[in-house]
Amino acid sequence: MAETLFEELKRYVGFDARDEASLVALHAVAKPHFPRISRVFYDRILEHEGARKALEGGESQVGHLRGTLQVWMDQLLRGPWDEAYYELRCRIGRMHVRISLPQHYMFGAMNVLRQELTDIIDAAYQGQSEARHLARSSLGRILDLELAIMLHTYREDLLVQQARSERLSTFGQLVGSIGHELRNPLGVIETSLYILRSRAGATVDERTNKHLDRIGEQVGIANHIISDLLDMIRDRPLQRQPVWLDEVWQEALKAVTRPEGVLVTTEGLASLPTLQGDAGQLRQVFVNLLENAVQAVEETGGTVSLVGSLVEPGRVEVVLEDTGPGVSESIRRRLFEPLMTTKARGIGLGLPLVRRILERHGGTIAYAPREGAGARFVLHFPVAPAEEGPNASVPSAG
Repeated sequence: MAETLFEELKRYVGFDARDEASLVALHAVAKPHFPRISRVFYDRILEHEGARKALEGGESQVGHLRGTLQVWMDQLLRGPWDEAYYELRCRIGRMHVRISLPQHYMFGAMNVLRQELTDIIDAAYQGQSEARHLARSSLGRILDLELAIMLHTYREDLLVQQARSERLSTFGQLVGSIGHELRNPLGVIETSLYILRSRAGATVDERTNKHLDRIGEQVGIANHIISDLLDMIRDRPLQRQPVWLDEVWQEALKAVTRPEGVLVTTEGLASLPTLQGDAGQLRQVFVNLLENAVQAVEETGGTVSLVGSLVEPGRVEVVLEDTGPGVSESIRRRLFEPLMTTKARGIGLGLPLVRRILERHGGTIAYAPREGAGARFVLHFPVAPAEEGPNASVPSAG
């Protein structure tokens, strides 16, 4: 079997079974100090303006983040250092990209932890030079591994994000020119249709009326597509105000036609705290997701469910599931790219627009495979007011 990247990194830095045993022993010594280290860590961040700005929710979230850092240190010294550990750590590098955190903050934050844990080793292993040396070396290797993982995933995701930005830029230039040009002939068609209807009056037979209605319907669809295209390339200012997700969801339900045999259930939204955001744009998020879910189950019948919960202070989670066929693994990586669609109707703008709106609200969306058949989308919203664009915690804190 081919060597995984994590195995290669461990071999490169020389991390082996001796290091694992040494870190487990250090864990028992260091764990009582985790609360103090987390205070020192975030005190250092709060002293630095640039690092402080990266905190999700500002200083009000420091208490929660200290607890998260303690969990991170517990995993760092306790292991197991397997592929699941690697995947967990990769998320930190991806978060750095999402919040546009400069890489030098990673090194600065890691150095704080390195110094604090080294001081604990020196105090705990006085008179035990061999054990002290091994503990110091093992700590250095695991922290080097942490940085290597973060930098690798940071680079990978940054390249993906840059490629996506370039595609969107080209896409935007094309849409901006074509969209406005198409509006002119569509306007002429709408005007001509209005004149035909007004002159025809009661003398037009039922078949002709049917075709006039069809023309009007298709013009409306074309205008809707152009609007979605233009929404993808322009940054409409957010009209921030207190928003209740339950009310936004109810408005979305009214806007989406549901055929018989499609059941929609809701749970937990009414008890969620208010958010700060643009109710109209958030309604569009739920309309797009609900339309996709309904279309996925309408042929055979099925269920669409929406469950909201407060997963931690300052963060709301909303999970939308359907019992349709789900999304194939080959499509998932490109699910949120413009013009990517597997449906017979639609041009693949719904999910990219959803992600764009959520990111501008400081939120996220991810596809998570559902057990059995069906699709599952997980949305996160910050409860505290968010600036334009996402904010998140300094990820070296885990």
